[in-house]
Amino acid sequence: MSNVLVIKAHPLTKDESRTLTVLDAFLTSYEESHPNDTVEILDVYENHIPEIDKDILTGWANLKDGKEINEVQAKKIERFSELTEQFLNSDKIIIANPLWNLNIPTKLKAWIDTIVVAGKTFKYTENGKMPLAPGKKMLHIQASGGVHSGDDTSSKFVKEIFNFVGVEETDAIIIEGLDYQPEKADEILQGIIEKTKELAKQF
Repeated sequence: MSNVLVIKAHPLTKDESRTLTVLDAFLTSYEESHPNDTVEILDVYENHIPEIDKDILTGWANLKDGKEINEVQAKKIERFSELTEQFLNSDKIIIANPLWNLNIPTKLKAWIDTIVVAGKTFKYTENGKMPLAPGKKMLHIQASGGVHSGDDTSSKFVKEIFNFVGVEETDAIIIEGLDYQPEKADEILQGIIEKTKELAKQF
């Protein structure tokens, strides 16, 4: 039995988003083939994801120095830590996002900051950095109108971040180029969905 964490990083619905259409197909197939796994969906547009700001930075510094923190700082830091623990307690992570301006949505970046935490997901030693979150699997689902063939900064960044904290087993479903051939868009998307369903059975 595995704990699966799904990061939904798109503000639209599956009827409006190719990213979420593919994510929905993946999850349907996955749950059918892994009935004993627990799947938890975190919508970063519907749930509070604290950004690293003055409150958090000051709060961390005060805690390190043994000083008190105010209520606002405490709430943000507590939520930040909750998201870190949620990631650490997950065996498999699925990230679904659009490619916007060659990058990930800012809401997803805020979530990623909660999983790159010194002392929890990585640490530095005399021999360099050491990842502390090994043994997990990650799948990245991303859609874009253009064609980048995996050479966009977004997909590279997501993979590198997960490698940094110890997640070496990664895969990706890239949905791209449908805007270039609108007359074949449905056919292309359906082909991706069928491949996605098969991948879900093995993930």
